[in-house]
Amino acid sequence: MLHRTKITSIVLTTLLLTTACATAQNTAGGGAETTASPAHGGHEYQSPPPPVPLRDGERFQELTMSRPYTPKAPDGATDEYRCFMVDPGLTEAAFLTGSQFAPQNHDMVHHAIFFRMEPADVAAAEQLDASEEGDGWRCFGDAGVGDAAWVAHWAPGANEVLLDDTLGYPMPPGSRLVMQIHYNLLAADGASGGTDQSGIRLRLSGRSLTPLNTALLTAPVELPCASGESGPLCDRAAAIADVTKRFGAQAGETVVHLNEGCNDGKAPASGPTQSCVRPVKRPMTVHAVAGHMHLLGRAITVELNAGTPRAKKLLDIPSYNFDDQAIRPLPAPVDITAGDTITVTCTHDAALRRQLPALQKLPPRYVVWGEGTSDEMCLGILVVTAAADR
Repeated sequence: MLHRTKITSIVLTTLLLTTACATAQNTAGGGAETTASPAHGGHEYQSPPPPVPLRDGERFQELTMSRPYTPKAPDGATDEYRCFMVDPGLTEAAFLTGSQFAPQNHDMVHHAIFFRMEPADVAAAEQLDASEEGDGWRCFGDAGVGDAAWVAHWAPGANEVLLDDTLGYPMPPGSRLVMQIHYNLLAADGASGGTDQSGIRLRLSGRSLTPLNTALLTAPVELPCASGESGPLCDRAAAIADVTKRFGAQAGETVVHLNEGCNDGKAPASGPTQSCVRPVKRPMTVHAVAGHMHLLGRAITVELNAGTPRAKKLLDIPSYNFDDQAIRPLPAPVDITAGDTITVTCTHDAALRRQLPALQKLPPRYVVWGEGTSDEMCLGILVVTAAADR
C-alpha cells in the first residue's frame, strides 16, 4: 500500500480510514465463496458475506468504475496503481460508517484505497484525469491531488467492519471519492490480466458523529538475499535503483527517509527484523489496529511504550497471513498521551521467495520498502480519535 509523503513521514501523521472502532462488528462469516487468486500470491480470495442490516440513520450507496479498465504496468514493472474518481452525489453532509469494496477482477486486484476529495480539489482531479489516455490516472502513492483523506480501504481478508454508532468519517456535500487500485500483474509478467470494473458499497449516515483519524506507523525494510541466493539485485544500491526506476524518484527517497528517521541516518543494519520508534505528539485514543506487509512478511507488532513498565502490545501477529489483513478492534480503547512512544516491528523472510509461486520466477533481490508486490512494507495502522474531538 501506500504513498508519497504521508506514509513516509517521520512523525505520526493522521488520515481518515474506514474500518474500525472499539465496539466494531466484523461481518466476516462462513459460507463465503473462495477462489485462488494470483494477486494474492496464489492464496484464496474469499467473497464477502452479506451486509449487516442498516442501523438508525444509515443508507447504502453503490459506486463503481464507469467502464472496464485494462491495467498496464510501466516498463520493467509488474504493478500499476490507478486512480479513478467516483461521485457519491452528496448534496448534504454525511458520515461514512462502513464500506465494502468489491474487486471485480480479484486475480489482479492487490488492494484498494479510497480517498475523500474535497470539493475545491475536484477540478484539479478532473484535469489530471483528462491529461492521461484512458480512464483515471497513474498514482503510485496517494491520490495525486490536494490533501485527499483516506476514508476506505480493502486488502485481502478485510470485510466490512462496522463503526461504533458514535463514530464516522465526515463526507461534506460536493465531495468525491478517488478510488486507487493496485493492480498486480506479476502472473502475466507485467502484461494486462484482462479488464477490471471494481466498485464499493458505502454505508452513509445523516447523523452527526465523532470523526476518526488514522495514524500510520512505518519502519524500514532492509532484507538481504537469502543464503544461497545471488545476483545483481542482491546489491542494496542496485535494488534501490530498481525500485526508483519502477515507481519514480519518491520510491528511492522513501528508503532514505525511513533510514534517517528510524536509524538516525546510520548505515542500514540489514536483516530480517526492523523496527521504528515513533514519539506521540498529541493525546489520542486508539480504538483499533492493523498491520500491513507483502508476501515475505512473517510477523508484525505494534507496542506502546516498549521497554518500560507501561509497555502494552496493541498488535501482535506472530504468524502474518497476507490474506488476513482485517482491522483488529481493541478489547477496550487505549488512551495515549503526548510523550509516549509507539514502536512498529516487522519480520520478513527472503526464503519465502522460493516457496511462493508468484515470486519463484523473479530474480533474487535485496528487498527495500516499495510499492510493488515483489517489494515489501512494514506498516502499522492505528484507528484513533483525537482528544479534541472527544
